[in-house]
Amino acid sequence: MTVQLSLKAVDKFYGAIDKGVHAVRNINMDVHKGEIIALLGSSGCGKTSTLRMVAGFEDTSRGTITLAGREIQKLPPVKRNVAMAFEGYSLYPTVTVRENIAFALKAAKLSETEVAAKVKEVSEMLEITDILDRFPTSISGGQQQRASLARALVRDADLHLLDEPMGQLEPQLRTLLRGRIKHYIKERGLTAILVTHDQTEANAMADRIAVMEGGVLQQFASPEEIKEAPANLFTGTFVGEPPMNVFPAVVSDTGDQIHFDLQGGLDLQYPAKDFSADVRQAMLSRRQIVLGVRPYAVQRSAEGAPATVEANQWLGDQTHIAARFAGASIVLVEHDFTDVALGSEIRVHLNPNDLHVFDAETGQALSHGAQLA
Repeated sequence: MTVQLSLKAVDKFYGAIDKGVHAVRNINMDVHKGEIIALLGSSGCGKTSTLRMVAGFEDTSRGTITLAGREIQKLPPVKRNVAMAFEGYSLYPTVTVRENIAFALKAAKLSETEVAAKVKEVSEMLEITDILDRFPTSISGGQQQRASLARALVRDADLHLLDEPMGQLEPQLRTLLRGRIKHYIKERGLTAILVTHDQTEANAMADRIAVMEGGVLQQFASPEEIKEAPANLFTGTFVGEPPMNVFPAVVSDTGDQIHFDLQGGLDLQYPAKDFSADVRQAMLSRRQIVLGVRPYAVQRSAEGAPATVEANQWLGDQTHIAARFAGASIVLVEHDFTDVALGSEIRVHLNPNDLHVFDAETGQALSHGAQLA
């Protein structure tokens, strides 16, 4: 696949290099032509700084950025051929929404017929045809956001950067537009980077997700891989709703049994044959580990370990049960209405194929089910 965008050893310091705030740390990332990439993370994780360095609104402190075969980190924004939809909209206030969207098309000297057709298509897709002749100051924040998005998407650019592009929209409209925008981008073979803190948005729109925290790229993989094989404890607990259950444990091997000793004296035992020799060796080389399991994988079973129900929420299509387990709380999700009383005892089973094991000291993943990380 053709690499459209490449970041190599990119750093961002606010202040003096090696002395100021190190906002982005040694980012290495290749984005293929036609891909949609999501930069996902909490506020302050470095995702917007990374996007702004690619756009040219922030200087890179170190490293190189290559776009469509050109090294661009020293070029001004206007020379980069990047289209960007800002979180803060940044529409021209003195011209109409229609003129805002058409601005770059006219600058590229497209005919009036072509400009009108493109503006009509993107406006219908984003459901803003009724505000095209209004000025930005007379429309809502959500409408301004869609107008900014239309102005970016309509451009013929080497890269489209979308910074929290639907943050102001109501949930129903966001759900509708996610699919439309993804189809629009894919149909035209555009390359796009989406900045978001919304996991649902990242999973729905992106081919690959770059999970960031503390300025560090924690994992860069498909949504499925991040869910099934998180690279470390941060990614495992950050991505997923409800979050992954995690428990400190000491692992030991008695020959035919693997033991996970959890807090509160709970000993989870599994036949050693449930784990490959490589996985057993990886776990036993640390002993102190963190055991993780997704809430959807926790099963109630008469032969399971005891847990005491602390909360029971029916969400209309699934039940979330939180229970006291191994000195902490475990959450399990069931797709039917579950009538269990607060304070009652249930028994939960954790299938070995669903266990994620992390190094307690470094947080790095050791294994996922029967597979080495």
